[in-house]
Amino acid sequence: MGLELRRNSKAVPRIFLAALLWTVVSAGDDILHPDVTCTLGIWRQQFCMKIFITPTLIAAFCVGLPLMRLAGHASAETASSSEGFYAPETIEWKAGPAAIPPGAKMAVLEGDPTKEGPFVVRFQFPEGYHIPPHTHPKTERVTVISGTLFLAMGENLDRSGAKTLTAGTYGFWPAGMKHTAWSGSETVIQLHGIGPWQINYVNPADDPRNAKKSP
Repeated sequence: MGLELRRNSKAVPRIFLAALLWTVVSAGDDILHPDVTCTLGIWRQQFCMKIFITPTLIAAFCVGLPLMRLAGHASAETASSSEGFYAPETIEWKAGPAAIPPGAKMAVLEGDPTKEGPFVVRFQFPEGYHIPPHTHPKTERVTVISGTLFLAMGENLDRSGAKTLTAGTYGFWPAGMKHTAWSGSETVIQLHGIGPWQINYVNPADDPRNAKKSP
């Protein structure tokens, strides 16, 4: 709130001056164009109300707006109600979801990727693991923890122009971007975003979920 008040330190006096000017002008207008039904006592009462109430309301707005912004930031940053720490040897790996080809492993570090809200997961790919061309309905954010991940993007999905993501690399791309990925060696990546996480294959025949539905 201190930062917000400092930013508005010049604006607040101007707002007060504007409010007072409006009050005086408004009061002067009442004098020039009096209502024949009003008495001098009523005019004085209206003038006092404008003098004290208008600046008070503006001051409350100037102070309350930064507080509302801070409350919004605090709620977004404190979405998790508990803490969590995962050393590499303590991560529990399980079979990857049915939405990606078999052979991968997954570990959920925070949240639930199948539900609304923030999540953090890791995927472990064996050497040569490949995910066919696909898209996501939300921005994808990936950090390579170990190994090497190759990424071909765009309409052509040309492997010769694939990006090489080595350990420590962070990358993100927009929703709807066509891409395909494969590992050069055993690779671990970390994926974080806002759930629910979804994957849509360019060719439905590449979707492992459809293969399981076949007789």
